[in-house]
Amino acid sequence: MLLLDTADVRPQDRIEVYQATVLGQTGSCAVEHEPGPDGHIAKRLEGWRFGPVAMYFNSGTGMRYWQTSRHLRMDSWNTISVLTQATGHGRFIWNDYRQTITAKDLFVTTKSAGYWERNWSGPGSTIAFMIDAEQIALPDSLIHTAVPRIARSPVTPVLLNHIHALRRDADRLEGDPGAENIGQATLSLVRALIASVATDDRTRRAVGDETLLVRVLAYVRAHLTDPDLTPARVAAVHNISLRSLYRLCDDNGLSLEQWIIRRRLEGARRDLIAPEHAHRTVQAVARSWGFASPTHFARRFRGAFGLTPTEARRQGDDRAAL
Repeated sequence: MLLLDTADVRPQDRIEVYQATVLGQTGSCAVEHEPGPDGHIAKRLEGWRFGPVAMYFNSGTGMRYWQTSRHLRMDSWNTISVLTQATGHGRFIWNDYRQTITAKDLFVTTKSAGYWERNWSGPGSTIAFMIDAEQIALPDSLIHTAVPRIARSPVTPVLLNHIHALRRDADRLEGDPGAENIGQATLSLVRALIASVATDDRTRRAVGDETLLVRVLAYVRAHLTDPDLTPARVAAVHNISLRSLYRLCDDNGLSLEQWIIRRRLEGARRDLIAPEHAHRTVQAVARSWGFASPTHFARRFRGAFGLTPTEARRQGDDRAAL
């Protein structure tokens, strides 16, 4: 959902309007702006809500955003922020710690951790999750310890894939009946990320066990188009036996193979009816979602949706023509 586009605001009012919008969304903070070539700032801010998680996409001219413990005292709203740079190169600063941020990097911080800052110069954009600290249910000291270690966590690439995938489909997913579950899954991944680099072995194991299914499904979702995605590979990535993986899924009323097939079918259906994929054959779409046999794909597709892939594409074409 669009929260602000400064193109709709008079240039002389943009900084004030942007500041008011950000304060309303993220609480007390400080912001400095780098003007564009025309001497004015240009910003676009979008936001979505998935249960306990707020998600933001911030794009435009360069900027510097920071929070300190003073801002926490001003509004008593302690939040956990999880950010990545969608485009451009940014920087993350936490007290004396410095990190360059690209689309392949992630950082986590909180208002209670002292001074933290993110910035970029020139055109750029960021994706951010914001969660009330009490929802994370981990000690502040554990979160503070994790901040400079996030890059070493095995959960980081899983959460990065989750962030970028959610951003791509945020408008549709926010209105989905499963939006609350998406938020809870995101919350579990953030908890797993923080705990995975904790020095407390007991906490790391406890949170790791608690969030294992969420991490497994997030990994599978990120690799649905890989033709060699198998339960054995999923088990190996998560350092558990194949038997343990099946038991985990059974305990949660889930068949992993059927879950994978269903998500692949849903992805193929989206591509079949999307105008930007109209030039691709049904077989090419099926293959891109891991279905090597056209006959097997057609049978599975009809069983899931009650029509053939060709009929689904035709329905998509009819809707696009209206």
